[in-house]
Amino acid sequence: MAAQCPLAASSSPSDESPVSESQTELPPTPPPTSTAVSKSSLEWKGSSPSSPHCWTCPEDSLPQAVFYGPLDAKNPLLVSCEKEIRELLGFMKKKKALATSEEQQNEFRRRCATSLFNIWTKYAPRLPADYYNEKLLKVGDSLCQMKFHALSVESMCNYQLVCDSDVNLQNKESVIQCLHILSSLRLVMQVALPQEHLCWIIFNGTIYIYTICRKLMAIGQSSKALEYLLWASVCMESSVPLLALRYLTWRATLYVAVCQCYYDCQASVHGEAFARRALAKIDELRQLELMSSSQEESIRSYREATLKMAVMIFKRGVFESRRKNKAYFRPKIRINLREAQTLPWPRTVTERLLDEMFDSTASRFLAVLEALSDSNRRVLQTGPIVTDEVEIRDVVSELFMAGKELLISNTGTDGIVAFSKTSLLELMIERKNVISMDAAVKFIKLAFTYEEWSLFESSAGHLICFLKGQDDLESKKAEKDLTLLLAIEPLMNVKKNKGSILPLENYKEGQSAEIYLKKIIFPDACLKTFGYSDDIFHLAATLHFCVCTSSPDVQPDKEIVVDIIMFLWQKCKSGIQRINMSRNDYAKFTQKIRTNKVFLFCFLSHVFLLLLIQVAINISNPNFPGLFTYITTIVYIYIKDVFLMHRYK
Repeated sequence: MAAQCPLAASSSPSDESPVSESQTELPPTPPPTSTAVSKSSLEWKGSSPSSPHCWTCPEDSLPQAVFYGPLDAKNPLLVSCEKEIRELLGFMKKKKALATSEEQQNEFRRRCATSLFNIWTKYAPRLPADYYNEKLLKVGDSLCQMKFHALSVESMCNYQLVCDSDVNLQNKESVIQCLHILSSLRLVMQVALPQEHLCWIIFNGTIYIYTICRKLMAIGQSSKALEYLLWASVCMESSVPLLALRYLTWRATLYVAVCQCYYDCQASVHGEAFARRALAKIDELRQLELMSSSQEESIRSYREATLKMAVMIFKRGVFESRRKNKAYFRPKIRINLREAQTLPWPRTVTERLLDEMFDSTASRFLAVLEALSDSNRRVLQTGPIVTDEVEIRDVVSELFMAGKELLISNTGTDGIVAFSKTSLLELMIERKNVISMDAAVKFIKLAFTYEEWSLFESSAGHLICFLKGQDDLESKKAEKDLTLLLAIEPLMNVKKNKGSILPLENYKEGQSAEIYLKKIIFPDACLKTFGYSDDIFHLAATLHFCVCTSSPDVQPDKEIVVDIIMFLWQKCKSGIQRINMSRNDYAKFTQKIRTNKVFLFCFLSHVFLLLLIQVAINISNPNFPGLFTYITTIVYIYIKDVFLMHRYK
């Protein structure tokens, strides 16, 4: 349901690189301070000899470390001590997961405690007191880190178990379990936050929280995910080692996720305020960086973070700047959008604002997409923006005007529209004046949702021509999505409206319909014989073609397919009611249908068919990989027979 935000999803460390598993993958650990000493360690020291002179074991007669030379890395006694401690800690990391039963865990703890005590007993009389105490604290820190890491990994394992049992988190209990996991992660981070050398726990915790919260946002639970994303953002700001430049991109990703939650919760004021606050934080870091030598990498990171925040500010600012002032009674003069489309860029207030805030086609197009996107609307939930303010509706039209102008800027000298396969975010960072393919597809889907039918039909036709020549899976999926939308458009646009935006140049009305009809091969002979060309039948045939004749790797968007199935089912119910009105002639007419048995099966068990369609909502369940195709086939046969029944009558 939720639209995937390209700003928040593209920079996740969980997508680009594996999550950090050890301290060595993050900033170097500073030497521990006395504040890191736990109470148990102090009690153990107080109950045991505090200096080498108190020991009465055979080690007292052995030479001390100074006997072998300077206390450096070449001292054999220090090397031996380091080796034994390193081997013990390595053993604990490897074998801890293998101890599953309570008896095995008790035995594991006993062996580790005994081995560690033997090491202290062996080396305590022979090592200098300062070195011994420092090594004792470091081992304690390592054990503490192992505990924190184990708690974090346990939380993610529990989350994975929840996802395995409920992929889409449709049950209320699954959401509650995810919130408990988030609370556990937050508690671990809260304990580790004061210790700078435990910054890797904070970093990994933010990744875990972001991963779970993105799942919650996708199912419409942004209000529950907001507080945890806020916590993750504040933790990144509060940990000094994580203020380094290398983590700026990840901080910006968390900032964008927080803003997106605010916008999803219809709290755009707070979303813009948080984006401005984040922009100020980024600028503070940039000012500190300017004191040192600026490198290409740092410039790129700051540009990416700044543009992300600018897009979040534009998302609300483009509308708020146009709202009618209640204290201002003189009506504003509105421009004629039809005439403005023939003027050169910039033609409207929105386009001038885009020029002021962004410096490339890619960044402007991303701002347009974010301003038009609404995670609370599905693609097939068509209709204009719900508002009584004429100014807001004008802004939406101006955004589509700007998007269309940016879209046709990708047209080559041969008149063919071409798009880049590089992500729009990457193009934006590099100041490219091109648009990515996935961004163009998203814009066309938005035109469908907002009922800009002329813009949708013309741009979809051009993009399908481009996608036909591509061989990658994403292009094939996008082609099927647009084909399905073109097939259902005549049924959604019953009044044949055009919309406020003019179509692309060299577009003839109806040519998009011809494109997708030529893609469909109707195997049934009755279509050729009787020439039946109902729009509903074409939609069912297109759905059958896109789903049942495609490999699992190139299936269209499940959200679109499910909505089309439910749309067809509503049409089927009306068809059934019309058939039932003439019960006396029912048997005579059904005997004329060639697929009589199939029709009777579907008609008499339409309740069972309804159940199948309801199950189609859960088609993402990996336990039923063939259910989608099966249901689509039944719907296709059912639609065909119901409407052929009406033709004979």
